[in-house]
Amino acid sequence: MVRPPEQGAPSPRSLRGLDWFSFFLADIQTGFGPFVAVYLTAQAWTQVDIGLILTAGGLIALAGQMPGGALVDAVRSARIAIGLAVVAICVSALAIALWPIFPVVFGARALHAAASCVLGPAIAAVSLGLVGYAALGERIGRNARFASIGGGVAAATMGACGHFFSTQAVFILTAIMVAPALLALTQIRSSDLALRVSYDQEPGSARPTVGVRGLLCNRRLLIFAGCLVMFQLANAAMLPVMGSMLTVRSGEWAATVVAACMVVPQFIVAGFAPWIGRQAELRGRRPLLLVCFVALALRAGSFAFVTNPYLIVALQVFDGVSAVILGIVFPLVVADITRDTGRFNLALGIVGSAVGIGASLSTTLAGYMLDHFGSAVTFCSMAGVAAAGMLLVLLVMPETRPETPPKA
Repeated sequence: MVRPPEQGAPSPRSLRGLDWFSFFLADIQTGFGPFVAVYLTAQAWTQVDIGLILTAGGLIALAGQMPGGALVDAVRSARIAIGLAVVAICVSALAIALWPIFPVVFGARALHAAASCVLGPAIAAVSLGLVGYAALGERIGRNARFASIGGGVAAATMGACGHFFSTQAVFILTAIMVAPALLALTQIRSSDLALRVSYDQEPGSARPTVGVRGLLCNRRLLIFAGCLVMFQLANAAMLPVMGSMLTVRSGEWAATVVAACMVVPQFIVAGFAPWIGRQAELRGRRPLLLVCFVALALRAGSFAFVTNPYLIVALQVFDGVSAVILGIVFPLVVADITRDTGRFNLALGIVGSAVGIGASLSTTLAGYMLDHFGSAVTFCSMAGVAAAGMLLVLLVMPETRPETPPKA
């Protein structure tokens, strides 16, 4: 898409603001990853209860994806929506840290999930509003790079806090990181955005009328959503399960090892995100999705037999490969499918619902299998699901890349 001349190029201040917001948002979200399982395990929670709490977040995320996308389409300012969502996440972190009882943690996870439903499409909308359709892949890669660096720094810092202080300190630090995130958000100028315009249309085209039913009947979108269900079913619970196992085996070192497991993928994402964005344009989306599932299957299968903490950390390279590919291909595929429909954010919400389905089922099933069958069977099952997802991409998923890439 060519940006309308009256909009001009986005200011460097706005672009830097989005860079740093991506960095600090990753810091905030890192605290709600495997550290939740480590913290609750240290509080003598059972694996079933931990799985229920994680599933609650997944179900709220599932229910909120489409409303979240619709809300971003409807609000006057996506920046305000982002700011309110970040504040809600701050409240969630403090609640988990101060009152680790089931009703409070349940509510905090629900609030965090609801806020995240708004953050995803809002950040995508801001990115698309700043650079336009043609430069979206490069902008996503840049977002991913800053987010990965932020996530790596946060994981290392939170791991140190968990080791030298307590796992409770992780969530206190998460709440503190909200302040610089909001400061970075203020650097994005409203004048540089065109959030009331359908970004994926050519200027001057008629406003589209494609609705939810039309998107739900889109075969390519449904197949891609199915692929993401399989991915999340195999992936979402993998590191939390490993975190729980490390807590049992390694005690006070668990938080440190989990932090290292989270840092390694961030290096992969930071180093290769722009290159993956270019490969998505040169080679297409489908080959990269295949590599993504292969890496996921290898990681899960290896976790079933590896107990050495150093090897576990090394195997997280596969997680980095999957993360960098999916993080870039996800919005690109949705943008490909919804071009000229004006429903980019709504489609993101629909596919995000598929992510929520897979994630919510993953944590519950993994918690049950871990309690009843052990870690080896649990990880082998995840590897089998990943292999099934790879076959789905190979046999059914079509290529969505435009035959002629749009010019900037």
